[in-house]
Amino acid sequence: MPIGPGQHRIERLTAAFEAAFGDATSPDRAASAAGRSLEIVRAPGSVHLIGDHTDYDEGFVLPAAIGLETWIAFRRRRDGLVRIASPGQVGARTFWIDDLAPGSVASADGAVRGWWDYVAGTAWSLREAALPIRGFDGIVDSAIPPAIGLSSSAALELASALALLSGTAAPTEPALAALAQRAERDYVGVDRGIVGQLAGAIGREGRALLLDCRSLESRLVALPWGVRLVVCDTGSPRQPHARALKDRRAECGRAVALLSERIPGLWSLRDVDAALLRRHRAILPPAVARRAEHVVAENGRVVATAEAMELNDLDELGRLFAESHASLRDLYEVGSPALDAMVGVALAVPGVVAARMTGQGFGGCTVNLVLADAVPALVAAVQGEYRHGTGLRGIAYPVAVVDGAGPVSKGEP
Repeated sequence: MPIGPGQHRIERLTAAFEAAFGDATSPDRAASAAGRSLEIVRAPGSVHLIGDHTDYDEGFVLPAAIGLETWIAFRRRRDGLVRIASPGQVGARTFWIDDLAPGSVASADGAVRGWWDYVAGTAWSLREAALPIRGFDGIVDSAIPPAIGLSSSAALELASALALLSGTAAPTEPALAALAQRAERDYVGVDRGIVGQLAGAIGREGRALLLDCRSLESRLVALPWGVRLVVCDTGSPRQPHARALKDRRAECGRAVALLSERIPGLWSLRDVDAALLRRHRAILPPAVARRAEHVVAENGRVVATAEAMELNDLDELGRLFAESHASLRDLYEVGSPALDAMVGVALAVPGVVAARMTGQGFGGCTVNLVLADAVPALVAAVQGEYRHGTGLRGIAYPVAVVDGAGPVSKGEP
């Protein structure tokens, strides 16, 4: 039987673990009796099919867990020490779970904050929830490109939580997602919504997740028959846009504050429909009005997209994705020339059903619904026409829609 990519990854992680921590089958005295063999857990990245910048306004989002994943190969310990490394890294980052506190430098060696602080933050969050956790020695391996809006940090948090909780009863998937989000928000200091964590925890193979960000209720929505998902990284320089995103969020809050003076009981832009916004738009500053218009319309597009997917209405999906892309560019003002170029190249390929920017914007990546036979042509167009037209080395990732976080079987193909 041929060895599949999953088995190759297991072998590579096992070798990396042994290089960092010694023989994976011979734990040291600090390792628990239950942890004599190496364990592996996985957590997927996720992508917003539609619904960007609606989550913090208690709106609707349609994400999907994708087969770009973070894996942790680990050996449990009896004590509260965590030693964590990545393949090829010299040395491991270490911390004691009981010593963790928000604002502390998590690494015992005093290094600057980095990816390992998401592991430390998750340990702190689980400890604060009084869950029974233990330390571990682990190798982290991620296939999720960072900083393009595919929830790489959420995947690392979820995988870390599974390693820390290994051998004990885990909380429910939504509760685990909330604890992972708390790690990111309150320990690492990055104030994002819970969508990435929820999609990574409760996603299901072949299904998107229609998520209500107010109640956190969700339902699964099947992708249209014969349609595949392709994520395209624009390859544009990774620049911090935290200030701009903070401004957008504040403008949404300003819209709610001004509208609530006229509309009793208004708590968020989720409570505003298009007619109500038109009636009171004059009281909003122009930029604030544009932000509100995007959020209100995007909420409607999310629900309409779920319905179109269930009806296999490909034309409607193309229209909704195009409207969302234009709204993010013109009203929310988070677009970029690279994103426009990537969408244009994709839509010129026969068999591409829909294309739009996704995530935070500012040049990260696009999401595309593509007929299965057209996927190779889209990959070729990104490598050819897009690179020729922009000078950027974009990458197309055909991705499966997968189950949420869990253990990896050693016999996985």
